[in-house]
Amino acid sequence: MNNSFIDYPFDQQHIWHPYTSMHHPLSVYGVASAGGCELILDDGRQLVDGTSSWWSCVHGYGHPALLEAMQTQLHTLSHVMFGGITHEPAIELAKQLIGMTPKRLTKVFYADSGSVAVEVAIKMALQYWQGRGKPQKQQIMTIKQGYHGDTFAAMSVCDPDNGMHTMFGSSVTPRLFAPAPQAGFDKGLSAQDASALRAMFEAHHQESAALILEPVMQAAGAMNFYAPEYLALVRCLCDEFDVLLIADEIATGFGRTGKLFACEHAGIEPDLMCLGKALTGGCISLAVTLCSDEVADGISSSPAGVFMHGPTFMANPLACAAARASMALLQRGDWQAQVAAIEEQMQTELAPASMLSTVTDVRVLGAVGVIEMHERVNTELMQQGFVERGVWVRPFDRYLYIMPPYCITPAQLTKLTSAMVELASSGYTGPGKPSHG
Repeated sequence: MNNSFIDYPFDQQHIWHPYTSMHHPLSVYGVASAGGCELILDDGRQLVDGTSSWWSCVHGYGHPALLEAMQTQLHTLSHVMFGGITHEPAIELAKQLIGMTPKRLTKVFYADSGSVAVEVAIKMALQYWQGRGKPQKQQIMTIKQGYHGDTFAAMSVCDPDNGMHTMFGSSVTPRLFAPAPQAGFDKGLSAQDASALRAMFEAHHQESAALILEPVMQAAGAMNFYAPEYLALVRCLCDEFDVLLIADEIATGFGRTGKLFACEHAGIEPDLMCLGKALTGGCISLAVTLCSDEVADGISSSPAGVFMHGPTFMANPLACAAARASMALLQRGDWQAQVAAIEEQMQTELAPASMLSTVTDVRVLGAVGVIEMHERVNTELMQQGFVERGVWVRPFDRYLYIMPPYCITPAQLTKLTSAMVELASSGYTGPGKPSHG
């Protein structure tokens, strides 16, 4: 018997969901609760979550340390403006982040979401060059197939072909794009990739403030894993041509690729870094942009004399408390062994999909597993198929992928990978809309 408390007709008629049409809304599934690595639907069905709620719930749902931290903070100080005020959760979290991230990143700016963190990083880069007497450096370089968020500056550096550039026309600032790196994670740096990247720097460095990219793994753009040597070259070219490097580690940070931060695969340090998603363990929205002393000095030397940004919920104490608990779990936990075990199991269990005629490629990096299809999948039909098999996997475009919580059990992971391989051969392709992960 269905004891659903969800008013589905109201939801369908009045509430937007991500990347959906009000004329033809996609089916949604009511979630009543969640625990560990499972979502419990309002009809009682339990689904193993393969997405960590868009890659944020790395510790699983309802972790007692996160709940306790938020509960304690809720009863002392849930929110206060950050203008002219500070508080212990923000200070202690900043200490943790500075201790965990690359050494040159010493300044922390708190933001509301990943997209806003990217906006902040771009604004920081532009103001930096104003302070260094080069206001003509207004352009941002990046690479194709990237995804950095849905707000306007973030959207402008997303993939120009499969992103939203054509939809919003001249309202989207034109950016400079190098081809997406073609050499895979274990393939090293290709001469073609290196040549195209250098050509962009040579032609546009005088007008460019920064280059932004997702280190090693392009997530919602195309689930593309590329060679660390390419990232190392980016760092060298930024130094050679006097361009700042922004690392968007919102999806890749906090262990997802097998390193605490994906920049570590190449042994490089960016000038600015954006973090979010797993920052709070998926409990509440929070993001940060970190920068170096050099960048902070340039901004403070700009004509404005201050950095021009200040969100209402900046450094929200409740979110900072959750993030402190999440970072503590990572620092004292066994995430490295967990991610290595997930990677090994996915490599074994997803491998049979590479033999399917419907599949282009199968790839695994850290706790990320991807089956790339020849054709775009029908998201609604594929979603239904996964739910029927007791798992939650959110396909997009041509990609079936999972980024499970690190605490997932081998049996739960097998349930996910088995469903992926089975549905990869199902023929659920068609006019499914992209959903950016």
